[in-house]
Amino acid sequence: MFKQVLENIVTECSGGLGAVLMGFDGIAIDQFVVDDVTVDINFIGIEYSNIAKEIGRAAEILNLGDVGEVTIKTNKYFIVLHVVTDEYFMGLIIDRTGNFGKGRYLLQREAPGLRAEL
Repeated sequence: MFKQVLENIVTECSGGLGAVLMGFDGIAIDQFVVDDVTVDINFIGIEYSNIAKEIGRAAEILNLGDVGEVTIKTNKYFIVLHVVTDEYFMGLIIDRTGNFGKGRYLLQREAPGLRAEL
């Protein structure tokens, strides 16, 4: 079920390259990557899960509320981390020519269904 949801997100998002459902502990539940993609979505998720945890801690210390999403923009990609539960997040990598807004929308749309399954 998880892989199908991730595949739908990637294929419905113009420029979508891969998606992962991962715990904040860095352990992937499932992932989907377009065939010709050379980036390691699992490794990206592991590295950015640590950053997302730190951002969440900072928001808590500063009394800003819970973090719902983190976006990283590089010269090649958009990387969107969307919190699903306190323990899990989805990560989506999009080519810079892709539709970043739609990618964010798709993550938000699918989060409640994944939350119910987790």
